[in-house]
Amino acid sequence: MSQTDIPNIQALSQEVSQLRQELQLRDQLVQQLSQELFRLVKGNANFMPQRSESERDLSQLQALREQLQAVEQQVTFYQEQIATRDGEIYQLRQSVQELTDRSRMLEQVVQELPQIYRRKFEERMTPIREKVAILQRENRKLQAELQSVSYRLALKTRHSSHSGIDLPNFPRPTTGQGNVSAVQNA
Repeated sequence: MSQTDIPNIQALSQEVSQLRQELQLRDQLVQQLSQELFRLVKGNANFMPQRSESERDLSQLQALREQLQAVEQQVTFYQEQIATRDGEIYQLRQSVQELTDRSRMLEQVVQELPQIYRRKFEERMTPIREKVAILQRENRKLQAELQSVSYRLALKTRHSSHSGIDLPNFPRPTTGQGNVSAVQNA
C-alpha cells in the first residue's frame, strides 16, 4: 500500500462509523415513534373505522369482485374467439399455400402443354409423313407409267391413222381393256 491510500482508508473508516451512529439514532427514533403511535391508536376509539363504513367498503369490494369476474369472463370469451380466429387464420394460410402450390403446378403444366402437344403431334405425324412419302413415290411411278402408256398409245394411233382408211370408232369394252392391259404389259 502506498502512503496516499492510508489517509483514504482512515477517512472512509471514519465516515462508516459516523454513518453507523446515524443509523442507530434513526432506529431509536423509529422505535419511539412506533410505540407512541401504538399508544395513540389503542387509546383513541375514534381512530378505528366505524362498522357502517366497513360494511360499505365490503359492499364496494363485493361489487368490484363481481365487476372483476365479469371482466374475466369477457377476457375468457375474447381469448376463445382469438383462439378460434387464429385456428381459422392458420387453416386459411394452409389453404392459400396449397392453392399457391397447385397454381404454380398448373402454370408449369400450361407452359409445358405446347411442347407436349408438339411432341405428340410429331409422333402422330411421323407415320402419316411416311405414308405420304410412299404415296408420292407410288404416284410418281404411276405418272411415269401413265406417260409411257400415253406415249405408246399416241404412237399406235399415229401408225393406225396413216393407213389411210377411216374406220369408225366403236367402243370396244373387252378389247379396249385388253389393249390397255397389253400396252401396259408391253
